[in-house]
Order: sequence, then structure tokens, then C-alpha cells
Amino acid sequence: MTTLSILDLVRVTEGTDARGALDNARDLAAHAEGWGYRRLWVAEHHNMPGIASAATSVVIGHIASGSKTIRVGAGGIMLPNHSPLVIAEQFGTLARLYPGRIDLGLGRAPGTDRHTLQALRRAPQAAENFPHDVLELQHYLAPLQPDQRIQAVPAAGTEVPLWILGSSDFGAMLAAELGLPYAFASHFAPEFLLPALRIYRSRFKPSAQLAEPYATVGVNVIAADSDAEARRLATTQQMSFTNMVRGARGLSRPPIDDIEGYWSPAEKAHAMRMLARSIVGSRDTVRAGLDALLAETGANELTIVSDVYDHAARLRSFELIAAAGRDVSAHRAGRPGIAV
Repeated sequence: MTTLSILDLVRVTEGTDARGALDNARDLAAHAEGWGYRRLWVAEHHNMPGIASAATSVVIGHIASGSKTIRVGAGGIMLPNHSPLVIAEQFGTLARLYPGRIDLGLGRAPGTDRHTLQALRRAPQAAENFPHDVLELQHYLAPLQPDQRIQAVPAAGTEVPLWILGSSDFGAMLAAELGLPYAFASHFAPEFLLPALRIYRSRFKPSAQLAEPYATVGVNVIAADSDAEARRLATTQQMSFTNMVRGARGLSRPPIDDIEGYWSPAEKAHAMRMLARSIVGSRDTVRAGLDALLAETGANELTIVSDVYDHAARLRSFELIAAAGRDVSAHRAGRPGIAV
């Protein structure tokens, strides 16, 4: 069975506001669990008007309350921005409210610019303590030990599953050393995907949480009823990446007919390097792309980013992607696909 999950950017668009983005994320989770997605994650980003998930644990609670079975979590929390005790308290509380449904992915990057990092009252060198902070967080989530002086209430004993996120070899090495599942961000750093997976699998040490390596691969996928319509929807994400190159992050923009008129050749080259592994097209095109990516990477799971402007079109994209995933599973099992 092809395991698919979602990374929702909680995009604020030119046609909505932050509340609309948050409610759309919650609505997506309710639909996604019916389509067979395993989990939906949101990520910590600060000082970005176009992303509404800065208060990540609060957003996770909002999404989990509007769904029933899908796992909900962080992909991720940028741990250098926080005290491990506080994160344990937040996610332990979520685990008590939604038992068996909460994931905690951890990243080392700040998820913001240096000025905002100062406003967060975190020193730039805090990232150097990341491995120790992961272990401290794991300790707070573990069963309470005799005479333990500091308790993360009500987190102790929840054992919220931890993941290590990465876009380079550092995360791969740490996830392998700690015996934790690994999520690679090839939706914006595709160049290092295969080397990172090799490092993770070759160095993996079994742990109490995980006996064998388990990796999910982030991938941009945009699906529509035709290849042409999917390519048009994809211009929203292409503009967002172009704006990052320009240092002009803003609200998500509606798709356009001619992306070539929006970016310069240099901007296009930069953006398309980050989007190199994107899969864009109809159900059949997406099926072929997912099948090829799974064959190439051996990923246990794919985490889908489908950055589509209109919410209804985004729901349709995720519905078609789920159908394409079932097609991949059916093809590998020698069964016919299912109509949608």
C-alpha cells in the first residue's frame, strides 16, 4: 500500500485571511482522512504574512478537533527556538486531548530570518544544542522516573513519536544515531535527497521507538483533471518560490496563464532547482510520477505538498493524488485502479 501524508503550508491567500487559512487546513484534514492519508503536518514559520502556522501547537489542536482519525503533527517544530520542556508540555497536552494521533517532527533551522530570531529571544548558536535538546525532549515525554525533579505535565508517559526533519546530511545522521524516523524536505531541497537517504539507512541504530529505518520524502504534487490545468495551478507555487528569490514573501497569489512573463531567466533557474522533483499533471501523470519516486527512493511514505490557491481546487488535487496513490498500489499488486 502506498502511504501518503500531507504537509499543509496553511497559506494565507490574496482571497482569504489567516482565519480562512486555518479553517481550510482543518477542512482539508477532515477530507484527507476519508481519502486515506495517514497524517497531516503543519510547520513553524515566523514573520511570514503568507503562512498562518507560527503558533504550531495551537494550529495542530484546531486541525485535530475537526477530524477523527488522521494523525496531526508538526513538520516541524524548530526546536532551537524553544525550551524542550515547553514543547513537551504543549505536545503532551495535545497527546492527552487526541491520544494516538499526534506526531512531533523536529527541525534545527530557525524557520525565520535573523531579526525575527532575535525577537524570539533565541541565540543563533542555539542550533548547536539541537541533538541534546532532542534527547531532553524525549526524556520529558518518556514515563516518569523515580525522584525525577522536573516533570513536563501532562506530557510524561505520552511518548509522542519524534521525527527528525532534514534538508541535508546532518538530520540524516542524527535520525540514524537516535533511531528515529526521518523526513527529508525534497519539496524545496531535492538535490540532497538520495545522499541523505543513503546516510540514514546505512547508519541507522534501532531504538525503543523504531526497530528499522523509516523515511518519508516531501514532494510537491499538483493534480487536476488535465495536465494543462495542473500546470496552470502550479504557477501559484512557482510565483511563491520566485518571490522568495526576490526576498519579497507575501500572500499566495492566484494562478496565471503565462509564468514566463513573471520570472526572469535567473529567477526561473533558481526556483526550478528547488522545485526539480515536483509532480504536476492529471491523475495518470501523477501516478507515474509517484511510482517513479517510490522506485527511486524506496521511501516508506510520501509527504505531499499541494500548494494550490483555490481551496476547492486544492481539495480536488489531494483527492486525485490519493487516487493516484491507490493506482500505484493496485498496479504493484496486479489489480485494476478505482475510478474517482
